[in-house]
Amino acid sequence: MTPLRQRMVEDMQLRGLSAHTQRAYVRVVRQMAEYYDRSPDRISEEELRAYFLYLKNERELSRSSCTIALCGIRFLYEYSLKRQWPLHNLIRPKQEKKMPLVLSTEEVVDILSRVRLPHYRVCLSTIYACGLRISEGVSLRVPNIDSARMQIHIRLGKGNKDRYVPLPNQTLAQLRCHWQIHRHPVWLFPARTRGGARAEAQTAMSPEGVREAFKAALAESKVTKAATVHTLRHSWATHLLEAGVHLRLIQLWLGHSSPKTTALYTHMTRKAEEVALDTINDLMANLP
Repeated sequence: MTPLRQRMVEDMQLRGLSAHTQRAYVRVVRQMAEYYDRSPDRISEEELRAYFLYLKNERELSRSSCTIALCGIRFLYEYSLKRQWPLHNLIRPKQEKKMPLVLSTEEVVDILSRVRLPHYRVCLSTIYACGLRISEGVSLRVPNIDSARMQIHIRLGKGNKDRYVPLPNQTLAQLRCHWQIHRHPVWLFPARTRGGARAEAQTAMSPEGVREAFKAALAESKVTKAATVHTLRHSWATHLLEAGVHLRLIQLWLGHSSPKTTALYTHMTRKAEEVALDTINDLMANLP
């Protein structure tokens, strides 16, 4: 690792950026350096401007990818190089106002039932049944499961926020059976080691493998929608809303809440959660 990259990583750590964001920022800076075949601190303002035109016009990156590149490279200049950001007139692409893709419960079951490897199938079922992001699903730890309260503790999710999400009975049973296979002391979904023994893994399994498993199952299913793993989270929220679960509870479970707004709903939370948990158990009872 070059001294500049090490400094950037340390600066991101000091500012509390998540590990996922750190990797993304380092990646976009590395790509720019490789494009010009020189260190980022030797790239001129005109070259910087030309690079963003290249991303937009030649590579035709999506809005989100352009935004990550802009934020990552700007972080390097402002915090690690201690330079004034030269492209003040560079505006982020306009936000695309697209409705999220949603699967029906039948489509979810159709896809998940075709996931062949058990560790991927259980992970994807848990992601849907609890409305998780893929990073939250693969990195679940044994202590995160609170079977007494039937909740999962999501630690340091997006925005470094903790939250609790309901744990359906069916999902708890699946996780217990799956854990019996590998009995890893920390990870519910440990990575496969060279020897194949997951119980000795040092990390959780990779999100890429989960994405590929979902993609393969989608291709084999009768579903023609361009769904991704994240579609399961959108679908979960929509299914709960359609079943009558209060929107405020769904927002809390998704991690989109604020303390002020939450305080306004404390008088109805317990009763609403009891009704909501019954609904979740009914919805998830037939998952493979």
